[in-house]
Amino acid sequence: MIRRPLAIISLLSCLVLPALAEEHVTVGTVRQPSNGALFLADSRGYFRTEGLDVEMKAFSTPVAVVQAVAGGALDFGLADLSAEAFDLAGAGAIKLVAAQAREKRAIEGNDLVVSLGAYEGGVHKPEDLRGRSIAITALGSVYHYQVAEIARAERFPLTELKIKPLGTYKAVAQAVANGQVDAGILPVQYARQLMMAGLGRLMTWCSEFGEGQLGALFVQTKTMQSRRSTVDKFVRAYRRGAADYADALARYDRFDKPISDPKSRAAAITIARYVYPGRPMNGAAPAVELGALYVDPQARLDVADLERQLSWFKSQNLVKSSIDAQNIIDLSFAASR
Repeated sequence: MIRRPLAIISLLSCLVLPALAEEHVTVGTVRQPSNGALFLADSRGYFRTEGLDVEMKAFSTPVAVVQAVAGGALDFGLADLSAEAFDLAGAGAIKLVAAQAREKRAIEGNDLVVSLGAYEGGVHKPEDLRGRSIAITALGSVYHYQVAEIARAERFPLTELKIKPLGTYKAVAQAVANGQVDAGILPVQYARQLMMAGLGRLMTWCSEFGEGQLGALFVQTKTMQSRRSTVDKFVRAYRRGAADYADALARYDRFDKPISDPKSRAAAITIARYVYPGRPMNGAAPAVELGALYVDPQARLDVADLERQLSWFKSQNLVKSSIDAQNIIDLSFAASR
């Protein structure tokens, strides 16, 4: 008389426990197509397969993301690299465990665009920027580093560029459109919008100056120390998302142009729901395809490039000189190139 109810209870427990066993984690990022690997992993259930209940939080800037991870408000963050991120990692608050997007030679990523007035005034090539003004989102950003790479390649001092940090991509695009600056560095979707509106001219792709790592997946060091298996599960699921992103949106034809087909459009629709919530899909999905950057299918970090970036930030006194690149990455998680 007692065994049968117990058996029923036992069966019900088996059915309910998997749902109860999901471990809650938080991750923050900026609503950008370049963070699509995270969005695909979430929408396709890869985190749930690992037993994780992921809560996503949107931030306005990459620096705000890494600050939230370091401060304990987030377990994970997916964001652009920056001097702030290197400093926080060097202080032991966060670690880099996987890659976000990166530049790839002959593939369009971030663009160097020039204002119409500057173009008419003879600014046609990167070497013509000497003595001119160039807008970026922030000093200490990955865009700041790319400006330095351009100056180095063209063999003139960075001090001969008038760098204008304007805070947002929109502000950079507006400054180029209004002729308030001679040039600016923008992600491809913003640069293309500017050019299609006839308000700017493409000078060159930033990938022509190096295959720089643009962003990374960060984890709070305390989370890593106390919930290491959780970090392993999260990174594994994220890597599946990166593989899907690369398979759908980082494919190129023989002319190195992105391939657009049902597979890429399906992935773009999924990502657009995260990047452009509430926006009609007939405009949002093409914007995601347009803004897709190269992502390594294994989400491998380019450690050599991270060392180059860190060295440059140190040279500009934007990062503490004591920080070692090998100490800011957890290579037990972070597969490297």
